[in-house]
Amino acid sequence: MGSTMNSLIGLVILALDIWAILNIVKSSTETGKKVLWVLLILFLPVIGLVIWALLGPRGNVRL
Repeated sequence: MGSTMNSLIGLVILALDIWAILNIVKSSTETGKKVLWVLLILFLPVIGLVIWALLGPRGNVRL
């Protein structure tokens, strides 16, 4: 039961990270800043996602 819940949480975090990266790429900010934001999310998936949600650039990505 515990590993199933961990897998589900991992998939949710992965989906949110992909969504955040798409938003960053679609944003109108400078390329260098985009690269830094994407690297932050790739190396620190949970913390990077939270920081991006509070301070990061937004694009026009709709699901």
